Amino acid sequence: MSGGRLEGKVAIITGASTGLGPVMAKLFVEQGAKVLLSARREELVLEAAAACGPNAIGIRTDVTKEDEVIAMVARAVKEFGQVDIMCNNAAAPGKDTFIWEQTLENWNSTIAIDVTAAMLCTREVLKQSMLERRSGVILNFSSTASYAAMPRKSHYVMAKTGLRALTKSVANEVGEYGIRCNCVVPGSIDTELYRNWVRRTAAELGISYEERRAQTLANTALRDISSTLDVANFALFLASDEARTITGQSIPVDAGGIYVG
Repeated sequence: MSGGRLEGKVAIITGASTGLGPVMAKLFVEQGAKVLLSARREELVLEAAAACGPNAIGIRTDVTKEDEVIAMVARAVKEFGQVDIMCNNAAAPGKDTFIWEQTLENWNSTIAIDVTAAMLCTREVLKQSMLERRSGVILNFSSTASYAAMPRKSHYVMAKTGLRALTKSVANEVGEYGIRCNCVVPGSIDTELYRNWVRRTAAELGISYEERRAQTLANTALRDISSTLDVANFALFLASDEARTITGQSIPVDAGGIYVG
């Protein structure tokens, strides 16, 4: 659209095959941005890009692999001339397990996708575009699990807590170059991933899906759950010039979550 909130901007969104990623990509395009969608599932990410129209392209990328991240950013610069917005949305929940049953593979793979990949993507957009242009926005996507320290999710909690710390560190380093870095911290998002988790934990507890869903929302002030569009709208604000003096922040989007800690 002409005159949108991201008019003339170029964004990269990782984890853009399902869930939040495609919704965010479509919204950014509608607001005037050109977007490169990236994910490991090539067919799905190409479909998501096609649904966004001619100002979006999709590519297969494993963001845990350094050479593929370098190539992803280079592709965006080649196609669109620059990168203004980096959305580090790729994530993996790993396998729920008590700490005494934790495996090194589960731990390391979760850290690699949820934290190390964000570092690699951040490094490359800075090197290949943002530092030279002295402009840019980096958005990380954590989880309120990093506050609540959910049982059986030590790997995920550590990864998402690390993202919040990385956000502050990057913001302090790049601020003098006119670059901002913030972290969106969603609570539960009404996606298939969330619904599958509710089904599985309901079965473990021997209760209905509806009862388990109500339990998961009981610790929110609104007794509600965010949609993908709710989170995407907040990311749009942080990516836009309207948020030009907001940096280094980790901000929940969670219907008023109540945490113990």
